[in-house]
Amino acid sequence: MSRTQFEPAEAYEYFGPAEAYEYYEYLAPYDVHSAPTLPVLPRQGDGRAERRRRARDAGRADTSLRRLLPRALVVAFLAGGTTAFVAKDKAVELTVDGTPRTLHTFADDVTELLAEQGVQVGAHDVIAPAPGTPLTSGEDVTVRYGRPVLLTLDGHRRQVWTTAATVRGALRQLGVRTQGAYLSTEPSRRIGREGLALVVRTERVVTVLADGRARTVRTNAATVREVVEEAGVTLRGEDTTSAPASGFPRDGQTVTVLRITGSQEVREDPIPFDERRTEDATLFRGAEVVQQAGRPGLRRTTYALRTVNGVRQKPRRLRTEVVREPTPRIVRVGTRPRPVSVHGADHLNWQGLAACESGGRADAVDPSGTYGGLYQFDAATWHDLGGEGRPEDASAAEQTYRAQKLYVRSGAAAWPHCGARLRE
Repeated sequence: MSRTQFEPAEAYEYFGPAEAYEYYEYLAPYDVHSAPTLPVLPRQGDGRAERRRRARDAGRADTSLRRLLPRALVVAFLAGGTTAFVAKDKAVELTVDGTPRTLHTFADDVTELLAEQGVQVGAHDVIAPAPGTPLTSGEDVTVRYGRPVLLTLDGHRRQVWTTAATVRGALRQLGVRTQGAYLSTEPSRRIGREGLALVVRTERVVTVLADGRARTVRTNAATVREVVEEAGVTLRGEDTTSAPASGFPRDGQTVTVLRITGSQEVREDPIPFDERRTEDATLFRGAEVVQQAGRPGLRRTTYALRTVNGVRQKPRRLRTEVVREPTPRIVRVGTRPRPVSVHGADHLNWQGLAACESGGRADAVDPSGTYGGLYQFDAATWHDLGGEGRPEDASAAEQTYRAQKLYVRSGAAAWPHCGARLRE
């Protein structure tokens, strides 16, 4: 049965009062002008029977009116509710991350609308109008999601957020100058919700000083070495720069190229030897015998020599090594009491003999190196007389004592040229 099949009076006649009310309650949200109306009864004659019938019908009509009046009021209330329902419905346009859609909503504000549509937002997202703003029909609501960007700008890394959909838009939003800059990705690349890593090197002006000439370049290079190469300067050997070659070049920076030539120098220095003295009871007191001659050691040091832009620098020690350890000098010192003289020889002129043989010098050595001391002993004779070491190393007293012993054994003939002096 369609909603418009019955007219009000017909519905009343067809359904009866209760059913007609339910029928119009069903129609009320769609047709607020279809409330039932009681039929008007035609008037008859004025006879008693007619009056009784009219009174009876009037009573019946009054009863029906009393029964229909609450229903009519309910229908009127429902009609007013429908008007209010229609008034709360709003047509809005919701654009989420660049995708628009038009929809109807009963939400009171932007927050309710986003919750109703299942749109989740975070701290870095942008919503316009702001959450909590009351909604009106025809409103435009825009949601732009924030995207993380790991930005390395001129060597400095930091994480930033952007609502732009492309790299170009993000850099414009962040206020990064892109003219002449190096970008690690295309400017038109889209940025997903997961974000991306981006390296930007802006254009800078750097001056390179090399070989007495200044060169100024505009560059977006990542290192000082690259800037030097762009300036047409080649680093050779030990050449370096005033700023670290791997460092990031700053705008307005001046980089000096240092031309370095280097070499090495080896120096050898002696290491002094020690002297060790030991007592010897077989030697007369005051006698000293060198048992082992001392020998200095040898130390070798290597230095680095270099010039920077033609200026010689202070030598820098690279390493030191001991080539030879020193050998100590060992001296035996006599502790035996010395006899006063040799019997039969102490009265002779030993001073005159010494003056003739050596000029009176206890350490004298002849040009051939064979004879030494006051009395020019050779090594074999000296040792045969009980001497130690070399005669010229012994004391004058010991040399005289050994000479007296030689005289007792061989006489003045032991000194063919000067022996006669003993008797003078």
